[in-house]
Amino acid sequence: MTDLLRQEIATAASMIVVKVGTRVLTREDGRLNEERVAQLAEELHQVMSTGRRVCLVSSGAVGAGMGRLGLTARPTDVSHLQAVAAVGQSVLVEAYERCLGSFGRHAAQILLTADDLDNRTSYLNARNTILTLMVEYGAVPIINENDTVSVEELQTTFGDNDRLAAIVTNLLQAPLLVLLSDVEGLYDGDPRDPSSSLIPTIERLDQSAFELVRDRKTGLSKGGMASKLRAAHQVTLAGGNVIIASGRRPGSLAKIIAGEPVGTLVLAQGGTIPAWKRWIGFTVQPRGHLVLDAGAREAVQHRGRSLLAAGILKVVGRFNKGDVVALRDTQGVEFARGLTNYGSDDIQRIRGLKTTEIAETLGHCPYDEVIHRDNMVVTA
Repeated sequence: MTDLLRQEIATAASMIVVKVGTRVLTREDGRLNEERVAQLAEELHQVMSTGRRVCLVSSGAVGAGMGRLGLTARPTDVSHLQAVAAVGQSVLVEAYERCLGSFGRHAAQILLTADDLDNRTSYLNARNTILTLMVEYGAVPIINENDTVSVEELQTTFGDNDRLAAIVTNLLQAPLLVLLSDVEGLYDGDPRDPSSSLIPTIERLDQSAFELVRDRKTGLSKGGMASKLRAAHQVTLAGGNVIIASGRRPGSLAKIIAGEPVGTLVLAQGGTIPAWKRWIGFTVQPRGHLVLDAGAREAVQHRGRSLLAAGILKVVGRFNKGDVVALRDTQGVEFARGLTNYGSDDIQRIRGLKTTEIAETLGHCPYDEVIHRDNMVVTA
């Protein structure tokens, strides 16, 4: 049954987003492994030869820059990391262009920042550009964060390239995201322990899966697998499927599109949601959040209702009408996001009130709902 399911998913995946991490693309000294780039380019060509469209989210700019500049150690401060990444971006895309060119294909570099995708117009422009590259020109978009303008220490303003890959997958409404890692997938224990087993399929991505990558002493999620599960959560909630597999094992992509049992398959957690709601729920960074009582959470998360002022306990942050805000319970757990009909100052005045009392407090009642259901996405 599992193999048949994988075959159905592979057959339906007319567009695939592939993410490849730094550890896959670099040598032990941190420099770019051009042989592995060539191997990946050949696999991308093979996938595209089946008529599928492929978009690649690629790390490796710092490693490529180290090689070009003759560095033997990765810089540790932000300015030097960004400078090395600036050199490395051109080297990385040159390597992909050279390797893809041997198959008559082209690479197209796209550098993004979180601000680009927070803005709805820029978000749609990015989508149109990527689709045009794939559909009209048959090129492979090579996407990375614009490290040279990121203000964080190359952890990226997206958090990591796994999250960027999830955002791109939702941006394109691609049915399948493949996360190529330095491990085979998610294990039920330490991957280095011979007694641990690979988990072939995750039907429901809940807390039990995240517990498998938690440090037993600190309780904190650790390593790249935790970020991959978070990315999978974003994609599967929007109706896509995710496969986490080894990027070091040759032929992984070919096996995946053949429906073979490679890596860990994380199944879609629900039906496909519209592009508009994907932007609200999984791309835009909330400008603030609202804390709701138990009744309001139940109504929003499980009964498909809009958010009314009566269920709001607390307003955190400053935001305006039309901004995206997160909805949290009293324990601080986020469970939804949406476009607010009121700014933070007005919500502070009307929180806890019945809808019929809003006009008396504000002098008017432009909306019955603080967030309408049509502009809301459940994220948990």
